[in-house]
Amino acid sequence: MRLLLLTLSFLLSLPSACWSVEGDTGRLFTLEEALQTAYTRNHSLLEAGQTHNSALAEMQSARADFFAHASAHYSFGTLQDAPFQRINGITMQVSDRDVSHWDITLTQPLFTGFAITSRYQMAKISAKIKELERQRILLDVSQTVKTAWYDALLTGKIEAVASDTVAALGSHARDAEKFFQHGLIPQNDLLKSKVALANALQEKERAHADARIAMARLYTVIGIDLDSEKSLEDTQTFQPQKFDLAALTGEAMQTQPVLASYRLGLDNLDEAITLARSPYFPEIALSGKYEQNGSDIGAETNNYSNQHNTTVMLTAKWDFFDAGKTGANIEKQKLDKRALIEKMRGVEDQIRLEIKSAFLDLTVAENNIGTAREALQQARENSRITDLQYRNQLTTSTEVLDARTFLSQAETNYYRALYGYMVALANLERAAGRK
Repeated sequence: MRLLLLTLSFLLSLPSACWSVEGDTGRLFTLEEALQTAYTRNHSLLEAGQTHNSALAEMQSARADFFAHASAHYSFGTLQDAPFQRINGITMQVSDRDVSHWDITLTQPLFTGFAITSRYQMAKISAKIKELERQRILLDVSQTVKTAWYDALLTGKIEAVASDTVAALGSHARDAEKFFQHGLIPQNDLLKSKVALANALQEKERAHADARIAMARLYTVIGIDLDSEKSLEDTQTFQPQKFDLAALTGEAMQTQPVLASYRLGLDNLDEAITLARSPYFPEIALSGKYEQNGSDIGAETNNYSNQHNTTVMLTAKWDFFDAGKTGANIEKQKLDKRALIEKMRGVEDQIRLEIKSAFLDLTVAENNIGTAREALQQARENSRITDLQYRNQLTTSTEVLDARTFLSQAETNYYRALYGYMVALANLERAAGRK
């Protein structure tokens, strides 16, 4: 039994592969590297980038409407009878049976009731909104990576605590075995030590699985192979940061991508109102056309009329009655704008609430670190004294086991408080619109 306990204690006290195997580059994997990797591999970010590029292409398409458009037309036909005309009873042929025609037309819009300008501005605003959407996803990815990162560190520390507990209880079980063999303790004290060690072994297995799961979750968020083995850089130095709630809220109102998107959305609806009004105005365009008519395929031979001609034309079109359709479209855009204003106000209230909640969570987490650190120091000293007393047979196994339980819980609480602060800080930065 003693050999079995020694073997189990040695094997289970070995560090987990997640924390002992160096990263692919032979060094610690930093949070900044994880963030940069996620920025280049996250599917939502890649999709947002392509959507932004699509909006830029749409903007270029709308810009092309400002310039002249060229078109060409060609036709060739054969008549059954040659066209003729009678003048004073005399029949005269006026055209060939084969008729060929082609022309090139150049049209330049001069005025469209501000429709072209509005469409271009709307496309331009849409491209900016898509970029802000990409920035919003960037904030979400940053927060998700940080949360997964600190969760992986936390589960790793909990696994280390479980390993230390197994080692300590294994040592205690060996001491209890010696004392029992010398008749210094009853058998039930020895059994308590063995049961406690068995329970610790089970907790170690669970902690090991949780650490592996947390690492796999982090790899998934970053976008790297789940079979990767990396050592995460861990800075346990606690550096509290001070924030002014009012200043932070004001910053969020200015920098949050979602609010900037709504403000651009209001500008977009202003342009939509202008576009809806455009039918009230006439459309004016200048066009020029060059054409050729003839009997051959190239329309170069014409024995009856001029073979080519050029036309310059100014055209105007005005639909002055549409049964109230234009007015209804204008009213729709105005109502959409009012609805968006109310929606933006609701989002502003939600952001204020998120910032205040995250600010209070950060304050609580900061206070908990000090309390947890002090409790950890006391638990370590209590465990040291209790172990010493037990070796001198001044206390019982129950006291030793309780002291170890208190120490394991204190260590776990400290790490939860420490990384809980890091997560709360990430949440506050996300609410304020920071990466």
